[in-house]
Amino acid sequence: NEQTPIEKKGASYWLPVDQYIGGVEHAILHLLYSRFFTRVLRDLDYLDIDEPFTNLLTQGMVIKDGAKMSKSKGNVVDPSELIDKYGADTTRLFSLFAAPPERDLEWNAQGVEGSSRFLNRVYRLIQKHIACFSSDLNADFSTLDTKSSKLYRKTHQTIGRVTESIESNFHFNTAISAIMELVNQISIASTDTSKTSPEPCILKFSLETCLRLLFPMVPHFCEEMWETTGQTTVLDGTPWPDFDPEAAREREITVVVQVNGKVRSRIQVAADIDSRQMEKLALEDERISHFLEGKKPKKIIVVKGKLVNIVV
Repeated sequence: NEQTPIEKKGASYWLPVDQYIGGVEHAILHLLYSRFFTRVLRDLDYLDIDEPFTNLLTQGMVIKDGAKMSKSKGNVVDPSELIDKYGADTTRLFSLFAAPPERDLEWNAQGVEGSSRFLNRVYRLIQKHIACFSSDLNADFSTLDTKSSKLYRKTHQTIGRVTESIESNFHFNTAISAIMELVNQISIASTDTSKTSPEPCILKFSLETCLRLLFPMVPHFCEEMWETTGQTTVLDGTPWPDFDPEAAREREITVVVQVNGKVRSRIQVAADIDSRQMEKLALEDERISHFLEGKKPKKIIVVKGKLVNIVV
């Protein structure tokens, strides 16, 4: 444009910036400069905005032995050593899991071992259940047995938690923690010999979901596992898993029952139970009857969906 240094229409299209990410040690001056120039350009009628950024994230620093890692202090850890030993994905996973982004990260190389064990666990689970990946994912999920329903519900709960953690505040650490919980439940459900294992279509759904959720953190590992399961598409081009709130909704909840303020029992009840029914089930519980010793309650306090406190 030979007439003006900034085309207002184009600037209005691109600005403000959706997300600014910068180190906390530089944040004050960077924000001072950017806000100053934005307001000057606004006053000169080149821009229509007051602030240059919609969202701001200032990530913390990496700390080693109580001091900030820096070249001048000579306390920088060379990541190539960890990458050579554990791989790039394991090192990435450890860095993201160690702390939320806005907090300082206390460097501890021993934590990489935990990340390595987790990825190896995912690898073994997929290899163990490789046959289930030939099952049909279009099965009727509304007719699942109890164990399959529980795993299906946990998978959708994990999709919701991971999506929220990443999209709302870049908390990859809580996202990874949620995936670890799901992997643990898959492992328990599929190795419990006292009952039947979850249906193959549910194991397939849960394991594929794990890979899709882990992909932003450990892309090389997940892409390799995705191919191992017989997929002909690239995981990088696969849509993010859809979250179904109804599928994630708990059908049963645990209610604590107290007598005179002390926990005496826990009962499983329907998630949509009303307060009167909660009170009735609590009084009918055998353990509670023992503590009441035939006495008539003076008062019953019900916190819906959480607690029944019987005062005698």
